[in-house]
Amino acid sequence: MDALTNFMATFVGYAWGLPLIVLLIGGGLFLTVLSGLKPLVRVAHAIRILSGKYDKNQDPGQISHFQALSTALAATVGVGNIGGVAIAIQQGGAGAVFWMWLAAVVGMTTKFFSCTLSQLYRKPDELGVVQGGPMISIEVGLGTRWKPLAIMFATFGMIGCLPMFQTNQLASIMKTQLGVDPLWTSIAATVFVAIVAAGGIERIGRFTARLVPAMCVLYLGLSLLLISTQLGAVPDIFVRIFTEAFTGQAAAGGAAGIAFREVLKVGVKRAAFSNEAGLGTAPLAHGAAKTNEPVREGLVAMLGPFIDTIVVCTLTALVILLAAPAASEGLVGVSLTAAAFEAALGSWSGYLLVLVISMFAVTTMVSYSYYGRRCFAYLFGARRAGGYTYFYLAGLFLGGMWSSSLVINTIDSAFAMMAIPNMIVTLLLAPKVMVAAKDYFRRLEAGEFD
Repeated sequence: MDALTNFMATFVGYAWGLPLIVLLIGGGLFLTVLSGLKPLVRVAHAIRILSGKYDKNQDPGQISHFQALSTALAATVGVGNIGGVAIAIQQGGAGAVFWMWLAAVVGMTTKFFSCTLSQLYRKPDELGVVQGGPMISIEVGLGTRWKPLAIMFATFGMIGCLPMFQTNQLASIMKTQLGVDPLWTSIAATVFVAIVAAGGIERIGRFTARLVPAMCVLYLGLSLLLISTQLGAVPDIFVRIFTEAFTGQAAAGGAAGIAFREVLKVGVKRAAFSNEAGLGTAPLAHGAAKTNEPVREGLVAMLGPFIDTIVVCTLTALVILLAAPAASEGLVGVSLTAAAFEAALGSWSGYLLVLVISMFAVTTMVSYSYYGRRCFAYLFGARRAGGYTYFYLAGLFLGGMWSSSLVINTIDSAFAMMAIPNMIVTLLLAPKVMVAAKDYFRRLEAGEFD
């Protein structure tokens, strides 16, 4: 196990090097400039789409716009927002939060383009069910000679979409707060997810549409309560975030003088882990939405990074930077966040956080099961997709038993390998998205959809 841990630590260092950072941030900035910010100023219209105003049951697809966003958010608004932000601050200091913000802003445009593509280039699988996603966009949009990239995405997607981090962090806080052995947490999570995920994307969509709003409200309320007790210190925290973005100081161990490049890498990596912009997972969910207007789904998807990173991750960062106790060395991920809540609000908040993390972890686990299944089906056929379930549940179980460093490095490495083909197809087919967007916005301004 030590050999595997060391190998993954080395591999993730190379995978998340400067070239990938440039691809994600530089690619997102290019798409933002190319779009002329037009998608970003259509937030009000995106919310109207989300409300169901334009939903039509006869449109091709399997789930509504709201269910598609809920499924994507269930995968992104989760343990990464609580444990992932804590890890970002521990590894890169307060300055890592700034780079998470920047990655989220350009990630909104990236998701608009990639999720519009997932609708533009859909095709039925061997069972006749319409599917979308980066591997479909590559094969249909770029042609079969690009199929190796599609295979690369789907192969690493099966690994990256294992909910190992979620089980790992859930097991961690259950042991810290309630004394539950990780084995029992792993077993319980595996059984529950198996039951929900067996119902396919329709059951997953219904499940996440009910639970995601509730868990977000509960966590936001708890975070705002803590922040309200220390409002006077909030301006200084924002000053730290902006200044340490270029001269970082890690929270854990008081390590000072972190190189700018390291702070940037940590912030972008944790933002990608949190909101998944550029990784290609969200297009798998948004590709299943019922619509004849691909641009609509891109606009809905664009809301994800804003909710996930700009709102939820920022609140977590403020909680940790305001209230994490000085004697927090040795605490990792969600355990550090829980310590911050307990230090400021008392032990009851730690128990409530257990409930929140359980909700976050389970919704992410359920959504990821669909993502990985779609990747497996692409490689081996829709009729054999059920075989992925055993691989998925095994990964889910092992996540609770492995060390947090091994789990994080394994998933981060797979995400890096998924981002490469997804960003390539998104950038190459961006002009196609712009043609569709200009046509849609022209019809919208003409009142065609009123």
